[in-house]
Amino acid sequence: METEAVGAQLAGRLEPGDVVIVSGEVGAGKTTLIRGAARALGVAEPVTSPTFTIGRRYAGGRLPISHLDLYRLEDLEGEDPALLGDYLGPDGVAFVEWPAAGTGRLGRPAVEVRLEHAGEERRTIEISAPGR
Repeated sequence: METEAVGAQLAGRLEPGDVVIVSGEVGAGKTTLIRGAARALGVAEPVTSPTFTIGRRYAGGRLPISHLDLYRLEDLEGEDPALLGDYLGPDGVAFVEWPAAGTGRLGRPAVEVRLEHAGEERRTIEISAPGR
């Protein structure tokens, strides 16, 4: 629940058009953090990892939310340029897990979040705002 609370705090600082890069090891809490942010932005439906679908969209809150997971993509060479464009826009917020495949196509992220395991049920969360 603490990771969701950090996501909720982060949501209060987000603006339309923001891209939030979320990286970390498998099981570090990336989707949990995004779930907390989505809840704080007013999303009532279940927020789950889009690993097998690349992305999900959530509406009905303060801002439209896109949640992308690029884990299954090595890179975007040969992919339709609109693949990410459908999720990135000036009116909503986009959260991108496993962003390496999107390098060069995500623009400058407003916020970068790094989660790491810190033993047992603990983790560290580092947040920077290079795009602010």
